[in-house]
Amino acid sequence: MKRLKVTLVLLFMATIGNSQEVTQTNKHFSNTTETKASPNKIWKIWTDVPNWKIWDSGLKDANLDGAFELNEKGKITSLEGKTSSFKIVSFEQGKSYTFKSNLPLGSLYVKRYLSITNDGTTFTHEVWFKGLTGGLFAKKFGPKFREMLPQVMQNIKKLAEE
Repeated sequence: MKRLKVTLVLLFMATIGNSQEVTQTNKHFSNTTETKASPNKIWKIWTDVPNWKIWDSGLKDANLDGAFELNEKGKITSLEGKTSSFKIVSFEQGKSYTFKSNLPLGSLYVKRYLSITNDGTTFTHEVWFKGLTGGLFAKKFGPKFREMLPQVMQNIKKLAEE
């Protein structure tokens, strides 16, 4: 029995893996970009919610109810005019955050994190769908989001390096 528990724990740990080793599918994907800009510049861009529309080509508008911190809520509006609520579900000041948008019987997660390198900053934008309908939403929205993400990351890089 003990051996089974150890095996299950090891299997679980292997499946959660490291975020930087994302298998690129429509259900879970990421993009990592390097910049000479400081981590602080990337962080300021990422946490300036009303200006997300400047660099995120899929957004018409975004707002946050209060300060950018854990459990704070906001809304994003797509170019098509669909408004979705989100909540910041993890937060590490100056390093990373994750927000969650509820979907019918599922969720969309967006995680953004950065690290300092010898040449500047590496920053990552990771997206995944979960829940009973996660696969359906991934099929519908994943290809479009994946296609836009590299340009979104370049937009952030350009802003940070100005």
